[in-house]
Amino acid sequence: MEILLTGGAGFIGSAVATQLLRSGHQVRVLDALLPSVHREPPVLPAGVEFRHGDVRDRDTVASALAEVDAVCHQAAMVGLGVDLDDAPEYASCNDLGTAVLLAGMARAGVRQLVLAGSMVVYGEGRHSCPRHGDIAPGPRLVADLDAGRFEPPCPQCGAPLSPGLVTEDAPTDPRNVYAATKLAQEHLASSWARACGGRVLTLRYHNVYGPGMPRDTPYAGVASLFRSALARGEAPRVFEDGGQRRDFVHVDDVAGANLTALTAVAERPPGTARVYNVGSGEPHTVGELATALATAHHGPAPVTTGQYRLGDVRHITADSGRLRRELGWRPEVSFAAGMAAFATAGA
Repeated sequence: MEILLTGGAGFIGSAVATQLLRSGHQVRVLDALLPSVHREPPVLPAGVEFRHGDVRDRDTVASALAEVDAVCHQAAMVGLGVDLDDAPEYASCNDLGTAVLLAGMARAGVRQLVLAGSMVVYGEGRHSCPRHGDIAPGPRLVADLDAGRFEPPCPQCGAPLSPGLVTEDAPTDPRNVYAATKLAQEHLASSWARACGGRVLTLRYHNVYGPGMPRDTPYAGVASLFRSALARGEAPRVFEDGGQRRDFVHVDDVAGANLTALTAVAERPPGTARVYNVGSGEPHTVGELATALATAHHGPAPVTTGQYRLGDVRHITADSGRLRRELGWRPEVSFAAGMAAFATAGA
């Protein structure tokens, strides 16, 4: 297939491009090379057709879609940002950009889309209360966080909650600007599919890590921030008490999920959208992440700070069973092996 890969010069996009080429697809990358992400010129595999341009530009998108069979939409502004002054740019890059792309696809007759989603649309993950069963905790209170009470309580009785795996049919509850824009992307894509008979598969990534992560920027992921600290000879600084549960999935496995989805999307019924979690299936705490990286790097032990960010959630871990059952995808990189390699990459 001829595939348009937006954001294909980025961290995840370049890994997707590599796997698509290896599988015999033709790849055209469209990337705006935003300076907040791209501190160096992009390095793309030989054979990729690269176009420097923005998905918010109608003419650029129209040209990039010529003779394309499917679109893999990775382009987005990522991370929690610095403050609310970032909100207009998030909405512009993520939602306006997606809307312009979808309108261009409708005009060009391109009806297959794989969309990069995110686990952040869930807010807090699945929780259960001993008395009230499965329950959705509300936003954590500043007073509790200031006092070091990081676990969300049951909103009905105040009892401690037990975290579990979240499935794709869980209610969405975006709790920061980035999360809201990622959910809006999904709604836009679903509306596009219904309006023009398109087919959409959305991959809700959990915490992606691996070679090529953005570094030394406020928009970088936690694994990259820890890795950068170790490279400077500093201890990783862990927020809260380090007990936040996440699912850290290697970028090569995420790229494999995109390859699988691009093969499967053509077989979906026209006018439909389907969502899949993409996680390793191995939940770990942020403290465990910091320790694994520090140990592999032979650097200083992590420091638990007790600091917090209001936009963060306490626990969010994936149930990726739907992707395994329906599309046959399997992660191949274990937490131990992936972190050991990432800790020393480029060292």
